[in-house]
Amino acid sequence: MRPLSSRTLIALLAVAALPFAPACKKKESGKAPTEAYKDIEKTFDTSEPAPEERKPVEGIDTAGLEKHMQVRFESMVDKLPSPCGKPHSLRTSRNNDPDCKRAPFAAEYVFSLTEDGATDDEIKELYKFRFGESKVLSFSYDPSTPHKGPTDATVKVVEFYDYGCPACKMMKPVLEEALQGFETDVVIYYKQFPLSSKGHEDSPLAAAAALAADKQGKFTEMHDVLFEHQQEHKIEDINGFAEKLGLDMSKFKADFLAVKPAVLKDKAEGEASGISGTPAIYINGRSYEGPSHPKYFKMWLKEALAEAI
Repeated sequence: MRPLSSRTLIALLAVAALPFAPACKKKESGKAPTEAYKDIEKTFDTSEPAPEERKPVEGIDTAGLEKHMQVRFESMVDKLPSPCGKPHSLRTSRNNDPDCKRAPFAAEYVFSLTEDGATDDEIKELYKFRFGESKVLSFSYDPSTPHKGPTDATVKVVEFYDYGCPACKMMKPVLEEALQGFETDVVIYYKQFPLSSKGHEDSPLAAAAALAADKQGKFTEMHDVLFEHQQEHKIEDINGFAEKLGLDMSKFKADFLAVKPAVLKDKAEGEASGISGTPAIYINGRSYEGPSHPKYFKMWLKEALAEAI
């Protein structure tokens, strides 16, 4: 995969599921990322060792980077703290602390962000959100909830989304690509979070249509068509989609009315978890707060798998 340009990375960050900038939202929330990062910078001495005292970061080959990127990466791994909360740098954590299982993933994350053109401030912010203190939330993993993958999978992904949200539509192929190769180890649960803001008036109808289609084993097909026709979620549109999918229309219409409590249950679960915008994605209960690109999702999935071993 070719490195992302700085402009591309910024565009990806703009639609990332970050708490300080949800893509489709009800209100602004969250501490400014730069301010939040100050707490973690105070945990250890950030003075850099002289270049001759540095040992290369284990597992990272910077030879393919341009010289200025190599310099930036070497500087960042000395300034960033241990991802395990210990009073030393990321470099020290990766090279000298075998008990810190997150260190290899942290080093790879910083390297990829540097390679893809993220600024120092962006790297600090994203590192903070991934490796700083974060809540691990509990969700319902009811087998009746639409999902893809084995329900006993090691890693459980939950996505709260709105069919009328443009960022959710953009996220869909990103997630699908990211999950390739994890078919036996990862399950993703699709949870409805229809927004009540302007422009999302028909989102509850779309959510009900997806769950009603699921009753006939056609969730994926309806999920796809609802995002493909994102501006066509009136009841007549939805009935048309159901007919084209070959659904039993009498059953579909009855289920469409019957699934409203399930839609509200998903929405309530999301709100109880503090969600105010979509897409909101969680990996084993941890909020995904990184670039909206498959390779970064894969990094988080690999770490979640390693943690479970």
